Amino acid sequence: GSFGTRDAISLGFFLISITLGTDLIDGYIARKTGTINDMGRELDSLSDSLTFGIVPAILSFQAFKTGTIYDFILIIGCICFALGAILRLARFNILENPGYTGVPTPVSCLLMIGFFYINYFHAFAIGGLTQPFLDVTYYTVPFLLVFIGWLNITTYIKFGEKGKIVYYVFVVLAPISPIFGLIGILNPDFIVSMTVAIIFLILFLILLVWIL
Repeated sequence: GSFGTRDAISLGFFLISITLGTDLIDGYIARKTGTINDMGRELDSLSDSLTFGIVPAILSFQAFKTGTIYDFILIIGCICFALGAILRLARFNILENPGYTGVPTPVSCLLMIGFFYINYFHAFAIGGLTQPFLDVTYYTVPFLLVFIGWLNITTYIKFGEKGKIVYYVFVVLAPISPIFGLIGILNPDFIVSMTVAIIFLILFLILLVWIL
């Protein structure tokens, strides 16, 4: 895409990554102030479905579209990603068990953020913001979107109370990851950009290993 388009998409993912941390703060404040209620719970799920489901799906489409028939396949993947987040949050609201069933939406969103920035900085290191992503990226992303959507709603993955600790650690640390992105943008040279891409690749793989 053009400089403005890819730069704007990068900013969008950057802002989403910040909300990964603020998503914990609102719940903490509500518990400490004793203001938890059904309305707040529903509004929280609504905002999460937008922030961690619909918006990342839209950004992913804008980031990886090619202007060809491939885009129809990409749309299907994006829809599956968004629906997975929405259905997972809807189920979370009606279940009473203290743990998690399926991968939490902030974690699945973080996977897409990591995947985007791996490709963003790799392409930037090679040819700048107008450099196309690798072909394997375009082949992979629709399946990755569907897979992540499935991770949200699957009943084969469950986390108990102890699993929440790992989840909180990842979500608290997640907003730190865009700092590497800012470093790469402020120092647009090959070594820095490739280093940032490798860091996001490691983060992406750690998340996948933890989930699976």
